[in-house]
Amino acid sequence: MIFVRRSGERYRGGDESAGIESLHAFSFGGFYDPDNLRFGAVLACNEERLAPGAGFDEHPHSHTEIVTWVVQGELTHRDSAGHATVVRPGDVQRLSAAGGVRHIERNDAGVPLTFVQMWLTPKEPGGEPSYEVVRGIADSTPYALPEAGAMLHVRRLAQAERTAVPDAPHVYVHVVRGVVRLDGHDLGPGDSARVTDAAGLELVAAAAGSEVLMWEMAG
Repeated sequence: MIFVRRSGERYRGGDESAGIESLHAFSFGGFYDPDNLRFGAVLACNEERLAPGAGFDEHPHSHTEIVTWVVQGELTHRDSAGHATVVRPGDVQRLSAAGGVRHIERNDAGVPLTFVQMWLTPKEPGGEPSYEVVRGIADSTPYALPEAGAMLHVRRLAQAERTAVPDAPHVYVHVVRGVVRLDGHDLGPGDSARVTDAAGLELVAAAAGSEVLMWEMAG
């Protein structure tokens, strides 16, 4: 089964006066929708757009796996565990909040920043927070997140190029840029598909330079 959620259906948040625009694919913060709380392990898929100099001041997280994909610009990350990093397009950043951590996210560059941040629920709560950045992840190398029973697949596709959708109980597909076709559905930037019991499906790029994030989840 495939459920498509369009870019225009996302909840709008952020603070325009502070240079922050947020688009939420799931119920988030002040936007509560009891029918749209999660899919598999995915709790949030937020597209954040920060003007130069804008950002999120120090704030807490706990019991959440937070994975970030930068679309354009540079993201400055600092956290209470002592990590200070600049994350760029092509990098995957993971913050395991575990029993509790605080962090700051900012656009300290002179150009607009766009990033997609995805929150997943861990299989076991608590523990010590951890952090890593994988630089320049390749399409052929999925990013494993065993803490949430999930795996992230990044796909960058030329026009008419095909790629398999993982056969899995749950697959969450988010289109970063371009257009792809999934089982008769055309998906553009910001569109997503929630696939249950995926088997034998393919994505086909309907535009050059298409980029897709896919979460493969065991349950």
